[in-house]
Amino acid sequence: MKPTLLALLAFAAVLPAKAAEAPRPNIILMMADDMGFSCISPYGGEIHTPNLQRLADEGLRFTQFYNNAKCTTTRASLLSGMYPRNSGNSIPQNIATVGEQMRAAGYRTALCGKWHHGSSAPQRPFDRGFDEYYGLMDGCCNFFNPAQPDPDAKGGKTRVFGHNDQLIKEFPPGYYTTDAFTDHAIKTIKRFTGESKPFFLHLAFTCPHYPLHAPPEDIAKYRGKYKAGWDAMRQARYERQKAMGLWDSMPALSGTDSKAYAWDGANQDWEDLRMATYAAMVDRMDQNIGRVLKTLEELHIADNTLILFLSDNGGCTEEPGGRDPTQQPGIVSTYTAVGPSWGWAQNTPFRRYKSWVNEGGISTPFIARWPGHVKAGTKTNQMGHIIDVLPTCLELAGARALAEIHGEKAPPIEGRSLTPVLRGDTRPEPAELCWEWSGNCAVRHGQWKLVWDTAAKPVKWELYDLSTDRTELNDLASAKPELVKELSDSYTRWATATGRKLPGAQKGKKKNAEE
Repeated sequence: MKPTLLALLAFAAVLPAKAAEAPRPNIILMMADDMGFSCISPYGGEIHTPNLQRLADEGLRFTQFYNNAKCTTTRASLLSGMYPRNSGNSIPQNIATVGEQMRAAGYRTALCGKWHHGSSAPQRPFDRGFDEYYGLMDGCCNFFNPAQPDPDAKGGKTRVFGHNDQLIKEFPPGYYTTDAFTDHAIKTIKRFTGESKPFFLHLAFTCPHYPLHAPPEDIAKYRGKYKAGWDAMRQARYERQKAMGLWDSMPALSGTDSKAYAWDGANQDWEDLRMATYAAMVDRMDQNIGRVLKTLEELHIADNTLILFLSDNGGCTEEPGGRDPTQQPGIVSTYTAVGPSWGWAQNTPFRRYKSWVNEGGISTPFIARWPGHVKAGTKTNQMGHIIDVLPTCLELAGARALAEIHGEKAPPIEGRSLTPVLRGDTRPEPAELCWEWSGNCAVRHGQWKLVWDTAAKPVKWELYDLSTDRTELNDLASAKPELVKELSDSYTRWATATGRKLPGAQKGKKKNAEE
């Protein structure tokens, strides 16, 4: 096996710049926050998401697309085309953001929603290449009133919200972040469309990240629909995936997770309300995506706009403050989450969830729609990763990556353009992909994936053949020790070069990047 990290670092991720033969497309990159792989209808979900279904029906679905299992590290890679460096809590000054790259390529740039990579100069979106910014610079907040401090169990902090270089500390009655992010995105699209340049817009929703907050009319649509429990929901999603032919070869459904508890004996009415509120949050996001689509049509720019949609990690099993059925999900005064059983089931058919690098933590829906350029109603099993998004944007812009940023030499972009896949062609597989978060580690080379799962007993390297075992049920490590050694050495080289953890490293006390 080649020393793939060195190969990646030596490889220029974008094609040589050339004059575009057609108008350069506008690009809208939409992302959900903590949404499970199977929650939306194009991937088997029961939640009402007609606008995302429309994007899938009019575009391309990926079935093997990866994020980084966590909010900060995913954003670091998505916005830079690079693996996260060190903690992954910020994008180093010598690595250009997609805002800086696309602005240099002649695009107008905007970010509406969650940033999570710094709230003071020089690490705000406004400092890092985005002409227009509105949203949350933290990891999560109260959806109805972002100025309301977190509960004591979350440290009691007040979240940082801003517009460009100005902080926002008051929010009007009737405010809801998902709607407000979309309002600002639409306003920005209209303003940019009146100018001579194409635009790049990142619409980064915070839903359905906890706290569970949603308008009551949306919650009402789902109340009672989850009374059969998480196992039943998971089986139904699996059957829908099978019926729609989502997979070329249907993977086996993974077994019960160690964090999940039994439906029998649970407070079933409260559990139904938790999942109903989560579903309402996803539903509301889809409604707002519909508003964006309508705006593009009204402005007559839909045909020259590439829309990309994904989630930043798998479903979330965290329960800040613990499990308390006296707290009513959905309202401004409470701070609840779906918990481990729903959070695990949201990633059907995979194992694990957010913060783990098994397939349930790192697999995301990924949809691309660009009328006349991306063939409608198609899907691909080709592998992709969030580091590939920025070089894709650059290629479509006919631009080279910046050689220098903030007075420093910029390293070569590690991602590779997805443009051939969008056009229906085949591109070579990534030589290697690596992940690490909180001591969970993985490396993928071709069909083989090596995983260090801190929830396993005992904790050791596990080896899976994803060509036949996408849900990671048959550990082949003991049968192929030489391959384990080869892949683990590759992981070590990557982790050393990027400042990520080695397997088995002692967990030190550190601030949770999510909080």
